[in-house]
Amino acid sequence: MKKKTPPSDDPFLEWLAWLMDESIAIGPWKFGLDGVVGLIPGVGDMAGGVVSAVIILGAARRGIARSAVIRMVINVATDAFVGFLPVVGDIFDFAYKSNMRNMQIYREAMTGERRAVRDWAFIGLVALVLFVILLLPLIGLLYLARYLGRVF
Repeated sequence: MKKKTPPSDDPFLEWLAWLMDESIAIGPWKFGLDGVVGLIPGVGDMAGGVVSAVIILGAARRGIARSAVIRMVINVATDAFVGFLPVVGDIFDFAYKSNMRNMQIYREAMTGERRAVRDWAFIGLVALVLFVILLLPLIGLLYLARYLGRVF
């Protein structure tokens, strides 16, 4: 069973994360303004990103490990990247609660429960996946150029 960490020492950041990710309850589902505002094309995702940046900057100012800050940025980047997709992105905005995830990272970092090694391992994995994603099209282009060189 996962141990619940206590609230952070910054009630404003806690409130902001709650407002953006869990302030609206309909039956068993909770979502926040991030999902609702995200429905506004262009402006909605930017507004959510600004609020997420406030949470990350607040945590960074409190002196949490850089690995935890980078992990928080990856959460917001994931939310923003998938959020740009039509329809699927809107559904994802309601389900993926990056601000609440980031507050959990912040709380764990402040209480010493967070292991920087795990964060760095995750960051390394993300970097490796992004490298492979960028490398595959280049390899495909090389093979295509080679093939076209033989044909012509």
